[in-house]
Amino acid sequence: MGAGHAHHLYRAGDSPVHALPPHCKIVAVFCFVVVVVATPREAVWAFGLYALALAVVAAAARVPARHLLTRLLIEVPFVAFAFLMPFVAEGERVRWLGLSLSEPGLWGAWNILAKGTLGVAASVLLAATTELRALLLGLERLRMPSLLVQIASFMIRYGDVVTDEMRRMRIARVSRGFEARGVRHWGVLAKSAGALFIRSYERGERVHLAMVSRGYTGTMPVPDAAPATRAQWTYAAALPLAALAVCLPGWLLT
Repeated sequence: MGAGHAHHLYRAGDSPVHALPPHCKIVAVFCFVVVVVATPREAVWAFGLYALALAVVAAAARVPARHLLTRLLIEVPFVAFAFLMPFVAEGERVRWLGLSLSEPGLWGAWNILAKGTLGVAASVLLAATTELRALLLGLERLRMPSLLVQIASFMIRYGDVVTDEMRRMRIARVSRGFEARGVRHWGVLAKSAGALFIRSYERGERVHLAMVSRGYTGTMPVPDAAPATRAQWTYAAALPLAALAVCLPGWLLT
C-alpha cells in the first residue's frame, strides 16, 4: 500500500488497543455493531451498558472524551431526522409539554439515536487507534476483494491531491476578481467542476501509466506480517462478547 497516510481521526499512541492487529479490531467493531443493532429497543438499560463498555475501551486506548464527542457530530443529520419522527409518525399519541407525539415515533427516534450513536462511536474509536494504511491492510487480510481495497487506497491517497487542485482553482478565480454571489455565477462554477474532473482524470491516467511501467499487474503487494496471536484475538473479542452478554438478557427481559 506504500507509505502511511495520516488522517485527522487517528491519534498516535502506544496503548494495548493501538497494538492490536487491525483485522482483529475490524472484526471486533463489526461484531459489536451487529450485537447493538440486534438489541431490542425497549431494553434501554442495555444501551447504557454498551456506552459504558465503549468508555472503558476509550480509556484503555487513551482517547480523550473530547476527541470522541467532537467526531460524533458527523451523525447530526440522522439526529435531526430522529427528532422529526415523533411528530410525523402515525400511531398512538402521547402528550408532552403540550406537544402531541407519536409513541411509535418516539421509540423509532430512540432506536436510531441509541444504535446510531453507539455504532459511530465504535467506528471513531477504531479510526482513532488504527492508521488508514493499517485499516486497508486489515481489510486485505480479511479477504475483502482486492479491487475494493485498492480503490479505497487510491481515494485516500489522491483525495488530498484533488482537494489541493480545487484550492488552487479557487485562488485563481479570486485573483481574477470572481466571487460567486448568485445563480448567474453557477455557469462559472460548473465549468470549474468540469475542468477539475478532466484534470483528475488525466492525473489518474498518468499515475496508472507510471504504475504499469513499474510492474503493476492489477494487485498491490501486501507486506508480510506475523499472524494475530490467540491472546490478541481474545483481547479484541472482549468488547463484542461483553455486548453479547448484555444483549441476551435484553431479549429475555423484554
